[in-house]
Amino acid sequence: MGIQLTTELCQAFNIRYPIFLAGMAGIPGVKLAAAVSNAGGLGTLGAAYMTPEAIRKAVHEMRELTQAPFGVNLFSTRLTDDNTRVDEAQRELNKIRDQLGIAQALEGGVSTPNHFAEQFAVLLEERVPVISTAFGLLPESCLQQAKAAGIRIVTMVTTVKEAMLAEQAGCDAIVAQGSEAGGHRGTFDISEHPMGANIGAMALIPQIVDRVRIPVVAAGGIMDGRGLVAALALGAQGVQMGTRFLTALESGAHEAYKDALLNSTEESTVITKAFSGRPARGIVNAFIEHWHDSGVEPLPFPTQNTITRDIRNAAAEQSNAAYMSLWAGQGTRMLTNRQKAEEILAEIVGQANAILG
Repeated sequence: MGIQLTTELCQAFNIRYPIFLAGMAGIPGVKLAAAVSNAGGLGTLGAAYMTPEAIRKAVHEMRELTQAPFGVNLFSTRLTDDNTRVDEAQRELNKIRDQLGIAQALEGGVSTPNHFAEQFAVLLEERVPVISTAFGLLPESCLQQAKAAGIRIVTMVTTVKEAMLAEQAGCDAIVAQGSEAGGHRGTFDISEHPMGANIGAMALIPQIVDRVRIPVVAAGGIMDGRGLVAALALGAQGVQMGTRFLTALESGAHEAYKDALLNSTEESTVITKAFSGRPARGIVNAFIEHWHDSGVEPLPFPTQNTITRDIRNAAAEQSNAAYMSLWAGQGTRMLTNRQKAEEILAEIVGQANAILG
């Protein structure tokens, strides 16, 4: 077929296999990321919601668990709260708080902490091998500092235009996120695309590959060696997988979340703003249904994310998946139960090699 499993991406990022673990914010991920890196992929820690001190601690733990390259993912977007309709939203959320038996929210605005500058400073000081971003590009000054320190930069994109901006900015690789992907849409400007730019991976990848020269990493519904080979055939130099590793033995995902994933199908997910105010693909549950039925428009990110946090935390403490954010892609029938990350990676690579002959 003329397709090689070892690509330029492997050389550029010093990894054995062209497989990135997605940086999944909110999932305790040090063990999983280290396991993926040790197995020959690029493990990524989702650090967007972590304090700078927690990120430093996690990076140190990563280095104790692996000598291989790894990445850390941050959200690169403006974090300005909009409390215009916060009381209306809280009144609706109080009905859900009643269901969970937790304290009602008081009236008044919220303030979301913005640790981005301090988070980035930690990554720079620790000289992490790779920094990846969602929702936008690293600010120019940050990108220049990272490049000067020898750090590789990866940006998630959902359109050709975003990919070209990432290349022009000096990124080392692009993750092309198809509409099948779980979790938040990486779309830069959701005022232009309110529910995110949702172009399927089959259409998106070759169009991006044709217009940029830096490596393209395919993401969205890729779960096995067949998906890897398909992505390579479309011109990508690797794949990024998140959902595939959520049920791995080393995954820090809540057990109720893992069970929901394993019991879901390709029909189970929707794209919703209900939890965070930004469009994200997750398994439909009572929270999403309640919010959508209410007719109340979610507050913008990060305000909606901040006011729903107590509900998500309480649901997790109660092992109640009905009110947790269950981010998932569309390929969940292909998940395996509590399989080691290295076994998952080996299976993907073995299947791809068998196809490539």
